Amino acid sequence: MVNLTLLCLVLGLVFASAAEIKDVPNALDVNIVHYQPEQVHLSFGERTASEIVVTWSTRGLPPTATAADNDNDNDNDNGASSVVEYGLNDQLTQRAFGQAVKFVDGGPKQMAQYIHRVTLSELKANSSYVYHCGSDFGWSAKYQFRTVASADPDWSPSLAIYGDMGNENAQSLARLQRETQLGMYDAIIHVGDFAYDMNTKDARVGDEFMRQIETVAAYVPYMVVPGNHEEKFNFSNYRARFSMPGGTENLFYSFDLGPVHFIGISTEVYYFLNYGVKSLIFQYEWLKSDLARANLPENREKRPWIVIYGHRPMYCSNENDNDCTHSETLTRVGWPFVHMFGMEPLLYEFGVDVAIWAHEHSYERLWPIYDYKVRNGSLGSPYENPRAPVHIITGSAGCKEGREPFKGKIPEWSAFHSQDYGYTRLKAHNRSHLYFEQVSDDQQGAIIDKFWLIKSQHGSYNEL
Repeated sequence: MVNLTLLCLVLGLVFASAAEIKDVPNALDVNIVHYQPEQVHLSFGERTASEIVVTWSTRGLPPTATAADNDNDNDNDNGASSVVEYGLNDQLTQRAFGQAVKFVDGGPKQMAQYIHRVTLSELKANSSYVYHCGSDFGWSAKYQFRTVASADPDWSPSLAIYGDMGNENAQSLARLQRETQLGMYDAIIHVGDFAYDMNTKDARVGDEFMRQIETVAAYVPYMVVPGNHEEKFNFSNYRARFSMPGGTENLFYSFDLGPVHFIGISTEVYYFLNYGVKSLIFQYEWLKSDLARANLPENREKRPWIVIYGHRPMYCSNENDNDCTHSETLTRVGWPFVHMFGMEPLLYEFGVDVAIWAHEHSYERLWPIYDYKVRNGSLGSPYENPRAPVHIITGSAGCKEGREPFKGKIPEWSAFHSQDYGYTRLKAHNRSHLYFEQVSDDQQGAIIDKFWLIKSQHGSYNEL
């Protein structure tokens, strides 16, 4: 009888305690996993020299916050769901606030997550910052990044550039992780095709890809453009997950880095016309305007190099039926028959120095070319003062679709090609010299191709 009485007393205390705890907000009804940051990555802000955007995902929002309820100008951190703590000298002494936007994948399960964005402004040049992101309900690991050396053009940025990297068979990823964390790069450019595909398995493949690249993208700005594998649901996963400058949902934009004006474009607006032609026309007019601005005498003198990148090439010598194997590539000449909105004439008119593409799962370097005509600088020095843009295809970072074969007879305008998995490095030494090299993962990081692009003057090829 005594034991039964004691048991009743104990059970009464347990139920009373549980009821008491239930009345305390967020004591038992909070699933901390829902608020844990993941998929952390960086990008340049609107002001490349002084702004970095931190982007990450969570499965839910803390109960005290609502989507898009915080902004950078809000100094009140009560209930803030998108926070970055950062600072110099390994100290998290500053706080910045941003927004969380709900993203729902278009697949059958309509999987939802929250994409958080916070802009870090007024950063000191050539400085190492540490940061972590999240909220009082969960924080990421602590990462670091280094700001660009200067807002001025007279420094030498280094970049890694590649396309077509998936979750499976991501051959280049381990080497890129190591080199990024050794501080070899000032930025990464991923020229379309991610994960294979971001929307696959109700976007779980996209989540896994973003987790995989976190060990690269959380340390340096990870700049991107869309490829054909991002098309599902009108590129919704791509539009939602990244944070490029320009306000075009990551489709096209430009930024300055050292002596180079970089331009990222969507080649996909030429191919997926089922989503309408507005984006194509808007991009074309924007590109023309951006190139004209970059060619103003004061701008071209300050940043003489113009490098454009997009997913699908204008030329290639691969053995397949992709558009770049055809003589009238859509991105090159525009719409069939009427030839409207072709980009190659713009590259020629405004003196674009380098065009970088992917899509083909291989590497190829072309001689300077315009309208299928080789326009080398000279027989002995083809890349010294060339008379047309130089095209590079670098789509061999590794994906489940494997490698791309080449034709048995390589065209005369192709200077070098390789099926090796790998990626491209670019170092902009100064206003007259760019250096490119191709890294082979098949050959344990060996350099299988390299060349200098040298120019004593920059501008329209029409004037040469």
